[in-house]
Amino acid sequence: MLDFPAFQVIQPTTKTDFSRYYAFRWKMLREPWQQAQGSEIDELESQSIHRMILNDAGGVIGVGRLHKTSQYQGQIRYMAVSNDYQGKGLGRLIIDALECAAVRHGVKEITLNAREVAVDFYLRLGYEHIEKSHLLYGEIQHYLMHKELSEDSDSYVVESGDLTKTWHETIPMSKAMNLQVGHFDGDELFTSCELSFNKNLHNTMFAGSIYTLATLTGWAWVYMLLNKYNINGDIVLANADIKYLAPIEGCGVGYTGKELLGTDETAFTKKLISKGRSTLSLTVNVMSGDMKAATFVGKFAVIATIPSKADISV
Repeated sequence: MLDFPAFQVIQPTTKTDFSRYYAFRWKMLREPWQQAQGSEIDELESQSIHRMILNDAGGVIGVGRLHKTSQYQGQIRYMAVSNDYQGKGLGRLIIDALECAAVRHGVKEITLNAREVAVDFYLRLGYEHIEKSHLLYGEIQHYLMHKELSEDSDSYVVESGDLTKTWHETIPMSKAMNLQVGHFDGDELFTSCELSFNKNLHNTMFAGSIYTLATLTGWAWVYMLLNKYNINGDIVLANADIKYLAPIEGCGVGYTGKELLGTDETAFTKKLISKGRSTLSLTVNVMSGDMKAATFVGKFAVIATIPSKADISV
C-alpha cells in the first residue's frame, strides 16, 4: 500500500507540463553523469505515452515513458522517482499506469533495460531477466527484462475475437492491415494495425490507412453495440469527415468510446428495434502515443436483419 494514497499518475499535456517533465528526467537520469540538457529527449517523444506524478506543491517527483516498438511490443524508458520519495510505491504506480495504457494500445509484451540497482524492483513487478545489456556512460550496467501482458476480461477475448474474425473475413483491407482490437470494455474501444504495411514514402502512416483505421474503429463500436442488444444488422458508413492533425511516425491507434458518441445509444437502439433502421454518429481519434494525430467524425447507418432478437433491457 502506498504511503501517499493521494498521489496520482497524470499525463503531461501542456508545454509547461512537458518542460517540468523533461527537466526532472534530466535532473535524475542525466545531470549526475554530466550530460547536457537535451540529452534526456529522443526522437520518439511524439509517438510515446508519458506519465508523471506531482507532489502537493505541484513538483514532479516521478516520471516514466512507454513507446511501441511494433504492433504488439512496447518499451518502457526514462523511469525515475525523486530520492525523497524512494520506497513509497510511486515507481509501481507509474509502471501500472504505463502497463494499463500499453494493453489499451494493443501491446502484449513490454521490454526494458533496467539499471542494476533497479533489477529487483522490476522482478517484483513480474518482469523476467533476459540478459546483461549495455553499459551506460562506461559505468551504469543495464539488464534486458521483459513481461507478457494480457487483458483480464474473458468477455473481451470472446467479443474481440469474433470482431477480428468478422473484419478479416468480410473486409479484405482489414486483414491486409492486420487490424486488431487492443481493448474493449463497453466504455472504450482501442484498435491497432501493423505499421510496416501502412507506411508512406515519408516513413509515416499513410493517410488512407489512417482513414481506414478510423472508419473500422467506428464500425467496430457499432458492431459491439449490436452484439450487446442481440441485434443482427448490416452496418454501413453513411458519411464522414476527417482532420489530419499530425504525422504518425510510429504505430497509430484508433480510439472511440461513450464520451465520443454524438448519438444517444439508447435512442439509437430503440429506433433500430422499432423501425428496423437507425443511424449513430461518433468520433474516432487516431492516436500517436498520447498525441491526437487525426480526428474522424462519422455517421453509421444500420439496417436490422433480425430485429425480433433484440433485447434492450440488457
